[in-house]
Amino acid sequence: MQEQFISLGLDLSLIKALKIENITIPTDVQTRAIPQISSGIDVIMQSATSTGKTLAYLLPLFEKIKVPSKELQAIIIAPTHELVIQIQRQIESLSKNSQVSILSFPIIGSANIARQIENLKKKPQIVVGTPGRILELIQKKKMKAHTVQTVIIDEADRLMDINNIEVVQGIIKYLLKDRQLIIVSATMPDAIIDAAKKIMRDPVLIKSEGQQRIPEQIYHIYLTTEQRDKIETLIKLIKNINPEKAIVFINSVGQIDNLAGKLKYSRIKTESLHGSIQKKDRKKVMDDFRSGKINVLVASDIAARGLQMPGIPIVFNVDIPENSNDYLHRAGRTGRNSQEGVVISLVTDYELQSLKKIEKDLKIHIEKKVYYKGRIIDDYPDYKKRS
Repeated sequence: MQEQFISLGLDLSLIKALKIENITIPTDVQTRAIPQISSGIDVIMQSATSTGKTLAYLLPLFEKIKVPSKELQAIIIAPTHELVIQIQRQIESLSKNSQVSILSFPIIGSANIARQIENLKKKPQIVVGTPGRILELIQKKKMKAHTVQTVIIDEADRLMDINNIEVVQGIIKYLLKDRQLIIVSATMPDAIIDAAKKIMRDPVLIKSEGQQRIPEQIYHIYLTTEQRDKIETLIKLIKNINPEKAIVFINSVGQIDNLAGKLKYSRIKTESLHGSIQKKDRKKVMDDFRSGKINVLVASDIAARGLQMPGIPIVFNVDIPENSNDYLHRAGRTGRNSQEGVVISLVTDYELQSLKKIEKDLKIHIEKKVYYKGRIIDDYPDYKKRS
């Protein structure tokens, strides 16, 4: 099976590193993107959550990095603290397991800039960061952009929208014209593709056949309940299932801390994750979640987008997401690396129509279940007696 990675022209050291992570077969987007990125041309890559986009650009990037050189050679731009750290950890893992000594540092807005400047003095070959802080360090002449050969923009649907495009363009302006630009996202609206082409050179567009699909090992169910009973039902479910890790989604960012507080009051080890949390607090929450000090995250769609952590067996939707793409991202937090996962949605009669639309859009089956005497079952066993 490893021959499939060999056929993509990857070095044996990287293939060995992938095997250590139990990755032996390239995904569709990896098969299509790696040769194109390796050739040095500009690439627009669209593929769904959980299809291996990060490795699709990191593997050829590792091939391109000149290890003896102490110059900054690549910048990876991501919209959130969590995604930056996720990419950084994947780089560290590849470097360790392949024994290719590539140095990379995260550069995140609102973090200690003095410490980041000190890290840059250690001459990393790769920097992963949020766009505002990267631009700030370039403008302060603390980060040398003229040596950068590759720029990767991850979650481009966010970074190249009207709110962020000027910062991204500001970074590109400092780079040499002879550089490779790679644009990556799970969704790629036409407006984003048009904006990307304005800063790219004859880019190749790769749309993976796997886009907008949820892995088959994820099981989807829903329980009908009154709106006022949702939190009580959620608490009962968490206590009975007792998952090692779980993420709870609600639509209202303003209610995240309130819901987390109610779960804590019920003695469920919980923390909240949303955009208003300070960076240092966010890092502590994620570290505690990884280590098992907390079992449940109550999160917003934006805060959890890009959050990729193995070993999350269950996702709860207290509110039905506003669109099918948000459901896709939520479901993608579980069932990673071919592990099984389950998405449980708590649905009012009013929300049922929206759930059915999501089911149709994503071509998935969301099975109706009933919570009865501490168990999730197909129907009430004593239904006839009760009626």
